[in-house]
Amino acid sequence: MSRFSRLFAGLSIAGALLVAGCATQVEKPAFPQISFAHLPQIPLDVARIEVENQYVSPAAEPNVEHRFPVSPAQSALNWGRDRLKPAGASGVARVVVERASVVEVPLAPTPGIRGVFTKDQSERYEGVVTVSVQLFDENGASRAVVRSTAQRSQTVPENISLNERDKIWFQMTEAMMATLNKTLEEQVRAHLAPWVR
Repeated sequence: MSRFSRLFAGLSIAGALLVAGCATQVEKPAFPQISFAHLPQIPLDVARIEVENQYVSPAAEPNVEHRFPVSPAQSALNWGRDRLKPAGASGVARVVVERASVVEVPLAPTPGIRGVFTKDQSERYEGVVTVSVQLFDENGASRAVVRSTAQRSQTVPENISLNERDKIWFQMTEAMMATLNKTLEEQVRAHLAPWVR
């Protein structure tokens, strides 16, 4: 085989390996939507339940909630649909997602020689979800409002994989929704008691 032929054959094999490498993709894990349908509903003396997301994500750094595998805002809307039940002849209960943000905060690495041998936490994620339950009569006049905020902060190491980061983001959303579910139910039962059936 001539030198040119060996070079051409080598380039062909390298090209085939490169194509094969490009075709390999890391499979992203699927995460379930966060639901509250397994919990008992809270009947309210209203004719209907409405859910509304008023939070508009900047979809740009430092915000990262738009990259979450399960949306914090959508999970909060699910709470309204799953937990509240209309049990009256008139009026409206409106569940409003006022905020559902997660911000990425870069963390400073360990300085000097020590930093070379240290696996640092490279980012901190700070999540905040605020939801209100607003009651209106048949004429649209406000009757009562309760509001709850859930927060979660989580750091991640510098060598974290994309799949591991997604898992942490999902766990953050789960934790915030668990807090929100507990505190909103407490607020509704305590401060909207005249409308709870």
